[in-house]
Amino acid sequence: MKLRKERFERRSKTEKSSAPKWMVTFADLITLILVFFILLFSMSQIDLKKFNSAVKSIHNSGSRQDAESASSDAANGKNEQDKLLQNVNTYIKTHHLRSKMTAKRDERGVILVLQEAVLFQSGEAEVLKNAEPLLHQIAVLLKTIPNAIQVEGHTDSRRISTYKYPSNWELSSARAASVIRYFTVKEDFPAKRFISVGYADTKPVKDNNTAGHMKENRRVEIVIKKTTL
Repeated sequence: MKLRKERFERRSKTEKSSAPKWMVTFADLITLILVFFILLFSMSQIDLKKFNSAVKSIHNSGSRQDAESASSDAANGKNEQDKLLQNVNTYIKTHHLRSKMTAKRDERGVILVLQEAVLFQSGEAEVLKNAEPLLHQIAVLLKTIPNAIQVEGHTDSRRISTYKYPSNWELSSARAASVIRYFTVKEDFPAKRFISVGYADTKPVKDNNTAGHMKENRRVEIVIKKTTL
């Protein structure tokens, strides 16, 4: 009896110390869920890499297209400016205007250059009467071109100080304004096409060391800008 009792007590202790049966099932379930989430995480990482690669590819493709488009636009713009300069030079030659003005091109656009003596008396900003036929011929040309126009006044480095023009700033600005006034009043151009700028002696084409160089610096430039209205 005593032996049987001891066996029963040992069996009872073993049953009490072992885990319930449902814990085994629960542990298996937790393990499966953990494996499932690890699998999902692994798949999401792979998809993220693919997504980033696809985005990078699209971005690079767009950048190349933008660069190609910008290059194409620049080439087209250069061709248009070259063609416009050629047309302007043809007009100047056809109308025998080479002795009165020249044409050139830079980053601003196509530029008509008129020397001071063609338009004004020395130190004055009123357009000479005998300059109006020249400005009329320029107006005929400009009416065939839809671009915005910037008129710039330039002087040499000699100082001026009069009641009307205390400095070269006022003189150069007044000369640009006088040319624009002719186009808007006498030739009926819309005022919104024009920009008036006075540079005084800040943008010389030559140094001011000789009379000839100073003569070239005293000028009005009519800039046919690249933009249209």
